[in-house]
Amino acid sequence: MAEDVRGRFAIGARPSKPHLTPRPFSTTTMTAPPNRLRIGFIPEHFSTPLHFARTHFALDADLIPEPLGTGALTTRLKTPASDPQALDVAIGLTEGFVADLGRSKTAGKEAGFGLVGTYVESPLCWAISTGAERGDVGGVGDLRGKRVGVSRVGSGSYVMAFVLADQQGWLEKGLEPFGVEVIGDFAALRKAVRGGEGGKDGAEFFMWEHFTTKHYWDCGELKQVGEIYTPWPSWMTAARDPEDARLEGMAEKINQGVKYYLEHKQEAVQHITSTMKYSKEDVEAWMGTVKFAGDVRGVDVGVVDETVKVLRKAGVLTEAAGGSEHMVAIKRS
Repeated sequence: MAEDVRGRFAIGARPSKPHLTPRPFSTTTMTAPPNRLRIGFIPEHFSTPLHFARTHFALDADLIPEPLGTGALTTRLKTPASDPQALDVAIGLTEGFVADLGRSKTAGKEAGFGLVGTYVESPLCWAISTGAERGDVGGVGDLRGKRVGVSRVGSGSYVMAFVLADQQGWLEKGLEPFGVEVIGDFAALRKAVRGGEGGKDGAEFFMWEHFTTKHYWDCGELKQVGEIYTPWPSWMTAARDPEDARLEGMAEKINQGVKYYLEHKQEAVQHITSTMKYSKEDVEAWMGTVKFAGDVRGVDVGVVDETVKVLRKAGVLTEAAGGSEHMVAIKRS
């Protein structure tokens, strides 16, 4: 990421052939699509197989980094296709995609995209951080009633804050567990928690992926006060038009990128350490925790329904959000 666009480029059992289900949503009226897919991604270490798919297997796509995260990716998927900011495909966090689709259903709006693939099967570790010099936040118990900084409403950093509140027993009818401050990207969030109590555009804590944040604990900018794991596989693929004929070729190239990553770990380490702020030791530790999908095509409907259930319990979604039947466009058989 310039500071935050963290790369230079701007799992389970292998499923049988995925089944394309009829889509209960319509896509935005659009002009003829460009020849190259526009794939949005969060520019972090998880994007390494995508980089290999383009570098070694000629993935015919424009790879577009989105440092603001999954909430921004969903907005760009729903942007009119003729807009320069529009995306055809996005690789983002499960909870962000599911929360957006559920809120659209509740509001009676078109979904604008569907879930078409699974990118990472393992859960994500969300670190909870604050400014290193802060004395008002020493542990998770101090967070209730404080302000949480998020990149966008609906982003993973927003959704997981409420999952944390649910796990801590802080969700009480009519009472908010903490204030929510929409801050922006990773750099802005770090600055916000260093501002002290009551600071303009401030927050007392924020949540971001563990290894992305660790560098800033090590250098003394931030301190960690806790962590929480997603109770679901962490990364999925969404598409503006799940019937786009180009998706099958994209999936095969990404599968090749994943396989190459697994067989060339030292090249992966070199790529990450040379383009992002990670030490070799941290990259190798992360590699021991992550499990990319053996085949990125298709989504397990049970995973989506379980995610919806947790998000309802956490107060992110209501019963009106529905379930996987209107979210999953390509199923794993």
